[in-house]
Amino acid sequence: MRKIIGYLLSPLFYAAFGVLLVIFHPVQWLCLKLGGYSAHKWSVDILNGGLVACNYLLFNHARFVNTAPLPTDRPIIFVANHQSMFDIPPLIFFLRRFHGKFISKKELANAGIPSISFNLKHGGAANIDRTDPKQSIAEILKLANNMHQRQWSAFIFPEGTRTKTGKMKVFSVGGIATLLKKNPDALVIPIAINGSYKMVQWGMFPLRPFTALTWEVLPAIEKGELLVDEIVLAAEKAIRAKVEA
Repeated sequence: MRKIIGYLLSPLFYAAFGVLLVIFHPVQWLCLKLGGYSAHKWSVDILNGGLVACNYLLFNHARFVNTAPLPTDRPIIFVANHQSMFDIPPLIFFLRRFHGKFISKKELANAGIPSISFNLKHGGAANIDRTDPKQSIAEILKLANNMHQRQWSAFIFPEGTRTKTGKMKVFSVGGIATLLKKNPDALVIPIAINGSYKMVQWGMFPLRPFTALTWEVLPAIEKGELLVDEIVLAAEKAIRAKVEA
């Protein structure tokens, strides 16, 4: 029965999702040209708030949990597990005051996806070519410098790819190590994402309705005397305890 309802509601979700992306593409362009970074970011934040709201067309409940105050006077590296493409809008919207930028595949920035590709190209993301380690490091270093100079933060999915079962993969150290090298005072914040893999358990169509989705901010990890490997492992264990409990 749930799958049948998914067939009925998924077109509504995709229609709303697509319309928002198409409408906000020229809006982003105008904001960037007329108001620079701040106006562009404002448009991106509103867009992602709308994308989060699209979940309600599936009767999915998107819940963001953050019980501890987070500093805005130092860069933050948000480290999260990755379950589906729908993980991203809530991170951007609910953590918008931290100016978080993604480490993303270069192919997405060049794919011509309305709003998404434009934001990746012009919003400060690190768009890496996985076949070119030199280019990847240069992109991440550029983001790391912006974190240091402009108090930006970063979102990173250290698994490298999305899970199809909810079971987490081992976290990679590389990107986090590069960001921390340039920003030794950065705070590492694990985020446990739960439920979004269920949303696509039948593939991209139909989407699964009546699904609980949660993004939970976990206790911060201070670098201190810890090695990068220890920081990444601590973040992975904290998230795994929430996701695979």
